[in-house]
Amino acid sequence: MSLGLRGILALCLVAAFACPAEPVHAATSASIAIEGDHFVRAGRPHQIISGSMDFQRIPRGYWQDRLRKARAMGLNTITTYVYWNALEAQPGRFDFSGDNDVATFVRMAQREGLDVIVRPGPYVCAEWEAGGLPAWLYADPHLRVRTRDPKFLQRVEQYFGRLGQELSPLMAAHGGPIIAVQVENEYGSYGDDRSYMEDIHQALIRAGLGTNLMFTSDGADGLQHDALPGVLAVVNFGTGDASKAFGALKAFRPGQPMMAGEYWDGWFDQWGVAHVHTDADAQARELAWMLAQGYSVNIYMFEGGTTFGFMNGANFHDDATDHYAPETTSYDYDAVLDEAGRPTPKFASFRAAIAKATGATPPPLPAPTPFMAPPAFALGEHASLWDNLPAPIAVDTPQSMEQFGQNYGYILYRTELDGPAAGKLYLGEVRDYAAVYVDQKLIGTVDRRLKQVGVPITLDAGRHRIDVLVENTGRINYGPRLADGRAGLVDPVLLDGKELHGWQVYPLPMSSVAAIRGWTTQPVNGPAFHRGSFQASQPADTFLDVSELGKGLLWVNGHHLGRIWDIGPQQSLYLPGPWVKQGDNAVVAFDLQTPNQPSLRGLTHALWSNPAAQATE
Repeated sequence: MSLGLRGILALCLVAAFACPAEPVHAATSASIAIEGDHFVRAGRPHQIISGSMDFQRIPRGYWQDRLRKARAMGLNTITTYVYWNALEAQPGRFDFSGDNDVATFVRMAQREGLDVIVRPGPYVCAEWEAGGLPAWLYADPHLRVRTRDPKFLQRVEQYFGRLGQELSPLMAAHGGPIIAVQVENEYGSYGDDRSYMEDIHQALIRAGLGTNLMFTSDGADGLQHDALPGVLAVVNFGTGDASKAFGALKAFRPGQPMMAGEYWDGWFDQWGVAHVHTDADAQARELAWMLAQGYSVNIYMFEGGTTFGFMNGANFHDDATDHYAPETTSYDYDAVLDEAGRPTPKFASFRAAIAKATGATPPPLPAPTPFMAPPAFALGEHASLWDNLPAPIAVDTPQSMEQFGQNYGYILYRTELDGPAAGKLYLGEVRDYAAVYVDQKLIGTVDRRLKQVGVPITLDAGRHRIDVLVENTGRINYGPRLADGRAGLVDPVLLDGKELHGWQVYPLPMSSVAAIRGWTTQPVNGPAFHRGSFQASQPADTFLDVSELGKGLLWVNGHHLGRIWDIGPQQSLYLPGPWVKQGDNAVVAFDLQTPNQPSLRGLTHALWSNPAAQATE
């Protein structure tokens, strides 16, 4: 060995991170085909054993760690959604950098010996804002999403074309790891227009994403509305339903490979509802049964991750309850890996089931991710929202957020009235939560979850300022109400039955808090920003306990961690180590309720409350 080579190796040992680690397994590249009722690769039967992990919900710095944990559980494939609205936040402006760099994620999976299944939408559900559809689509009142509307299909074509530039070279037919691409997502639970589905199918092919397997995916009841001739159909279901669901798939598509497109090993959390826990033992037994039958399976989720920022979606329950139900920032999902990527007890039981079915011993887990628990620190500086409003836009009547070029966040509607006056201030179906102020004093809130539409109001003699501050708490991501994704005020505002005119509108996208002004250590009233900091000796993961705050948002070092709401169940926000700095870390919270001397603290675990118990106290 030459002295130069010995020197290089010594440097690698001293500074391990300076030399890239070798992949733990050889890269995959062979296409998978269908022969009768099974998949084949290189002429031999192949069983897809996959887990869902959405790269845009996981900080880029942790992609490799999560992929290696997938291999360590015995998975041979990773399935990922692609969120259109994150890639094209403004029409025609695509961003494939940072956490949106799907091509890098796919190449990384290949280096770790994993195949990839891509689910590009355009609609993906995923408890993600509007199911991944860009908010700006809703600015056109005549455009109809998930239909053959030419304006919608034109936008989809442009999106797929740009995505294809990133992913077409990575298809298995070209030596990459992408073995399959989904056509739309669970369309059978939304409609039955197969012409629309064929439009999406052909658009994917034109984008270069149709060179390998393509498939549709839906629940057993939706298969007949969703599947396309000549395209693989797979079925989605939860714990205890495997036998029934596969029976339905066999009856619908006899003689084709059997695959679970989504086997739900958990469930998502909704604001105001208890945190979800599921039966890990039952799931391990069911997974073992599916694998023993030779069925392919995708575990949804392997890791749920976090819906950072404003990207959480919402459901609308069209049943006896008939109500809007926004999801939490956490997408822990009670999955195999927790929100911070740590193995849960499901990991060991699922690993054992897979090892028994395959006869293969998977590689060991990578080293645990470091955690820290910063002690309590005060948010001792404050800045009033009223002192941080942008220039207003004059309108006769309130319009939705999208009409002002705004996608997410808050929006303030202001008018002035002469008193005396009294009656109900009717806001209609608020999208989605409004705080109403008279002369900057809170008089009430309107919550779409509770089907509230207004507040009583009494004005003394004289001129009064009325402020309606509206938060978009998540556009609907599932069901027919997805079609109307407008946010803000979408109905006329009435006082005692008479429409109010003459408004000033202040868009508040809150995409950054860098320009907040008017900081003071003195108490402030009303909606406000609160600032503080904590020290870190080394960057590491933590959960920030936000239980002292009311309803709002949190940023650390400029990264928007997500939403805060004291109704629970989520009472902490995940802060990934790659976003932490050695030394001082700046924290800013926005809170509608302005708590007295707010403070936060770090935890090594997520904090959950029990909304049902709170309601009975």
